[in-house]
Amino acid sequence: MQRQAIIIGLGQFGMSVARALSERGVEVLAVDNREERVRAAAAFAAEALCFDATDTEALARTSPENRDFCICAVGDEAREASIICTALLRQMGARRVIARANDDLHARILSLVGAHLIINPEREFGERFANQLVHQNIRGEMDLGEGIRITEFEVPPSFKGQTLGQLQLPRRFGVTVVAVRHAGEKAISLPNPAAELAEGDILVVVSAQGAVSRMMERS
Repeated sequence: MQRQAIIIGLGQFGMSVARALSERGVEVLAVDNREERVRAAAAFAAEALCFDATDTEALARTSPENRDFCICAVGDEAREASIICTALLRQMGARRVIARANDDLHARILSLVGAHLIINPEREFGERFANQLVHQNIRGEMDLGEGIRITEFEVPPSFKGQTLGQLQLPRRFGVTVVAVRHAGEKAISLPNPAAELAEGDILVVVSAQGAVSRMMERS
């Protein structure tokens, strides 16, 4: 069965999420109070509506309780609206509400009104970008939610000639290797604890946020 989502707030972040979900087969209802944004979203979303998401009756007509998840992506210009919208979605029985926060205070309030997951895309991007600048071995990072992050990085010099079994990354750093791409190979393989790592090998790991940076600093 096709998954359904509501994206409220079609600024740069909300529009990007709406487009990406649509491309992945999610039936997206895109909402904004600016007609030009709604027209842009209508090109790819299953449905696009123009209304104020703090309007209780208008929001109720979108049946948030029947959607797999609802994303309140309202930006900096309408913090109060994002809080009201998040609270209304919870009151209407939305199964999973994801809300965008602009700062720590905003995040705390969104949590108090019932958001299941709170994200700060600017801060998260800044942290990932800073990690890549400071630790040049890091190729890319992606948040999985709830403080969990997946990271792809080239093995540092201290790892070369050692096996994953010898390195004991889960015990020492809380980092779990889920895939390996050996130098010169295109295919990704499951990690072999007994295989020695070599220059150019790429590891894909799952860890708590910040664990890979701490590992790099101590390696």
